[in-house]
Amino acid sequence: MVSADERLVALAEIRDVTPLRDAEGRVVAFPAVERALTACLDGIRRQQARRRGERLDANRIFLYVWPTIEVSLDELGDFARSTAPLTAGAGLEEIMILGQFQPETGQEPQDVALLFSYAPNTGVRVSVTEPPTEPLAPLNAYTQKVRRSRARGTVYPYELIPQITGTHGTFAEYDLDAEGRLAPVDRAPGKNTAGIVAGLVTTPTDRYPESMTRVALFGDPTKALGSVSEPECALVMGALDLAEEKQVPLEWYALSSGAKISMDSGTENMDWVSRVLRRLITFTQAGGEVNVVVAGINVGAQPYWNAEATMLLHTKGILVMTPDSAMVLTGKQSLDYSGGVSAEDNYGIGGYDRVMGPNGQAQYWAPNLAAAIDILFAHYDHAYVAPGESWPRRATTEDPVDRDVRDYPHQHPISDFTTVGDIWSAETNPERKKAFDIRTVMRAVVDQDHAVLERWAGWADADTTVVLDAHLGGYPVSVLGIESRPIPRRGSFPADGPDQWTAGTLFPQSSRKTARAINAASGNRPLVVLANLSGFDGSPESLRKWQLEYGAEIGRAMVNFDGPIVFCVVSRYHGGAFVVFSGVLNDNMEVIAIEGSYASVIGGAPAAAVVFAREVTARTSKDPRVAELEAELAEADEGRQAQIRLELAELRTAVRSEKLGDVAEEFEQVHNIERARAVGSVDAIIPARELRSYLVAAVERGISRAGRGHPAEPGT
Repeated sequence: MVSADERLVALAEIRDVTPLRDAEGRVVAFPAVERALTACLDGIRRQQARRRGERLDANRIFLYVWPTIEVSLDELGDFARSTAPLTAGAGLEEIMILGQFQPETGQEPQDVALLFSYAPNTGVRVSVTEPPTEPLAPLNAYTQKVRRSRARGTVYPYELIPQITGTHGTFAEYDLDAEGRLAPVDRAPGKNTAGIVAGLVTTPTDRYPESMTRVALFGDPTKALGSVSEPECALVMGALDLAEEKQVPLEWYALSSGAKISMDSGTENMDWVSRVLRRLITFTQAGGEVNVVVAGINVGAQPYWNAEATMLLHTKGILVMTPDSAMVLTGKQSLDYSGGVSAEDNYGIGGYDRVMGPNGQAQYWAPNLAAAIDILFAHYDHAYVAPGESWPRRATTEDPVDRDVRDYPHQHPISDFTTVGDIWSAETNPERKKAFDIRTVMRAVVDQDHAVLERWAGWADADTTVVLDAHLGGYPVSVLGIESRPIPRRGSFPADGPDQWTAGTLFPQSSRKTARAINAASGNRPLVVLANLSGFDGSPESLRKWQLEYGAEIGRAMVNFDGPIVFCVVSRYHGGAFVVFSGVLNDNMEVIAIEGSYASVIGGAPAAAVVFAREVTARTSKDPRVAELEAELAEADEGRQAQIRLELAELRTAVRSEKLGDVAEEFEQVHNIERARAVGSVDAIIPARELRSYLVAAVERGISRAGRGHPAEPGT
């Protein structure tokens, strides 16, 4: 009988642990340790090469160090991460260093075991334990499943649970009972029979000491790589029912090879996939939130589920991807076999970098699965609503509500402004036309003692819209900014479109991003818009790429928004975008402007050139300089007329330019921000120093108008 537990073990002694340091004193290498480690790895690789069967993937290296180790744990961690690439292909589970450890001078050295391990999607981990005294235990069934998952570059579902529950949280596994309803089950981890694990997760936080509760789903790579049929689909629908019943989000660590393909089942599996699709649609349309972390390769059915849960305009959940994840409708091998167009691997077909990030379908990127979970919790900091409550709870903040944002530094290569206040200064920016960085303004306004989370940062061609989840006066808010500087386009572009993304302009993809951001915050948290808007781009390229449709989606999102909207004109406000952001679209919307801003149907310059072209022409003709030269032309002989005509053409051009400026200035003097307030288009005009305090007060007024009560205070 062949044992299922085979491992290679390499042992070595080390008699020199002198570190090599750089000029700044940082440890860059342990030469003797690295030589011993390399020798052990060579031995393991030679044995692996001699095997004809399956490669071993739970091998270990034991290094016994004779001298005392006199470096800090952080420096050892840096060493472990820098040497991790050396271990590639050796199938290592763990490196254990046995010896005496003295992290600080003067401390008594202690006998310890330093453990260096690597987990897929989480990276290198370093821990310190007592030296082991028991023999290495054989692998049980659960550990073998963990091994099989790691061999495929995935994480076994139950291994994620400590990360999502935290130190004091809980996980209760659920499964279908005799009546087909999801119910708690009392069984050991790894005893699941379906390819999906379901459960109820609680994680206590400072703001929610009673715990944030969520329903969780995990794809199981040891069950035919998470392929789905009736049992899995029934679990998913049961989890959605449970989340709806408990009024909590559903978080999904998605890993699936698609619908099950076998000799004894076929199209009925597709019908079950469609049942889940239908339930996802009804769940999200009713306001339910599904957050997806793509934990590996998702094929076929799973990407469609991910799309229904997080990618449509009405959805509220997020989708996070890592370098080890991809979403494909058909895997590379199947595409190649059928003669379809594929890429060099599945990541080229549906990975974040080339596809899902640039097209906006993945909202966040994380370097590994642990960081993806951190992003999910950062999202909950802004969006989690406890059952029975109407808003995310207000956070504690030490940032004064009346802080003057004008002192906030502004540093960007495209601008000479040194502070945010320069944007609104009559000396440095009297006409409010100079470029500035909207992210800096947004960060200046929000609470400085709470981290911000930028959504859709990698969305290509949507650069002129910036979406931040942040806190304002402790209130979780979604902040929407319109970029106020020109941005170069990436890659090639057609001749009938712009050669750069111009400041204050909404293009098709930035319009779509704007609509998605508004819908995502609706019914959850207030929306704050910091706008420098000149309108929608009207080029043939933009119209061909659904500019009208996506612009209209903004209007619909504003009309349907459930909650307070505070719209602030920070510079200029013109064009068709005025229509989709007008205060008349939503009864719980407050429109304000900073002193010195401009607001009109069209800017002064285009108004003079297009709308008042006749007036400009008439003023040009009546100009004394033009009239004088025309009279001279009428009296000149033929030999002199040609020269005068040239002079007259040049003069007309110069005078027309002057008159254009005059008419434009007159237009803007009439159609100024004060007129917009007088006719009701703007509710208030505020000095720049009061921007933050006014926004906080406006959010509070909007929450009161919403009639859903006020956000609970932290810990209540």
